[in-house]
Amino acid sequence: MRTRSRRIARWPLAPLACGLLLLSGCADFDGTPTAQDWKPAPELTPQAGPQPELPGADGSTPGSRGPSTPPTSVPPPQGCKDFDEAVIGTCMDTVAAVTALPGGQNPAALAGERKSGRVFQVSAGAEKQQYAELAVDATGGGGLTGLTLSPSFAEDQLVFAYVTTPSDNRVVRFAKGQEPKPVLTGIPRGGSGNQGSLTTDGNGALLVATGNAGNPAAAADPNSLAGKVLRIDTSGQPAQGNPNPSSAVLASGLTAPGGLCKSPDGSRLWVTDRAADKDLLYRVTAGQPLTSPAWTWPDKPGVAGCVDGTSLIMVATSTAGNVQNLPVAADGSISGKPSATLDGENGRTYGRLAGMEQISAELAVAGTVNKDGGQPVSSDDRVVLIVIQPSAAIPGKD
Repeated sequence: MRTRSRRIARWPLAPLACGLLLLSGCADFDGTPTAQDWKPAPELTPQAGPQPELPGADGSTPGSRGPSTPPTSVPPPQGCKDFDEAVIGTCMDTVAAVTALPGGQNPAALAGERKSGRVFQVSAGAEKQQYAELAVDATGGGGLTGLTLSPSFAEDQLVFAYVTTPSDNRVVRFAKGQEPKPVLTGIPRGGSGNQGSLTTDGNGALLVATGNAGNPAAAADPNSLAGKVLRIDTSGQPAQGNPNPSSAVLASGLTAPGGLCKSPDGSRLWVTDRAADKDLLYRVTAGQPLTSPAWTWPDKPGVAGCVDGTSLIMVATSTAGNVQNLPVAADGSISGKPSATLDGENGRTYGRLAGMEQISAELAVAGTVNKDGGQPVSSDDRVVLIVIQPSAAIPGKD
């Protein structure tokens, strides 16, 4: 029997080219981060690019094994059964948040429904299982919008979530089948800008991207938790090594963040954001305001989760329904126009995508939100696997 890695390598995925206990109230911040003179990013509309061919399970590259064969068609889903091998979870509602689970022969993840607050465990070849249910208020774009495993998940089995309640936005923690407990509360909520995102920094801290709750002034206010990238420990306190030791703020200036991601070596941190007139990707520098994006999308594809695949940043979009792939130079700068994959032009599309997280050097996992304004199929909303390739593998890339 073929291994799963070989089956993944044969998918006609049109894959991507490359990837806290209790604190009540608001924190006090002692100062506003100093500005840095960054060049503004070019305002260019992303160009659709060709879909790359997958490398073989043996590591071979396109063209090294003779002519490529046309993608095999996949039958449409029948009810909740999806015949696409990339799909590992089906029949959920607006999967806005995902986080990869470690270990096991098959890729597995936790998937969070934005509107219901339900969290499911999904994996290839198995039925989804409810893992937890969090009380959420999904108005104003909020609800359950972020998930990440504890930095010490192997020992404590804890999961952290970013949720909206009737009174605030907050970070909570929970274990399987248990009631959530607050970690960081008092993040402002408003009529919009309530979504947030979570990841870990690789050094035992949590990274939290918060929306501005519909108040742009809050994003610049050092005494507000809104519109920020925060760095906290697992009890909700400012993490050791922050620019201001008494403040959780790492960077300021967000509107409605869609995703946080870091490079495999932890040297780069990125956050996607949706402003009133454009979508943006920022490279986060500790202690510096988010004023000069690394890239902007004037056509507003709805940037969401992201993955740093070393030579390329992959950004899921929840409006355009594709993945934007931006090549990254050795110095960490964006070195060219983005190309679109999983867009249906030269391969498959899964529709609107939201949360995305890297599983390994070769795979990422993403959730779909087609039931939130898209065109759902019978098996939506879904959790899908996405293959990561180096940017050099994309035809037409320098």
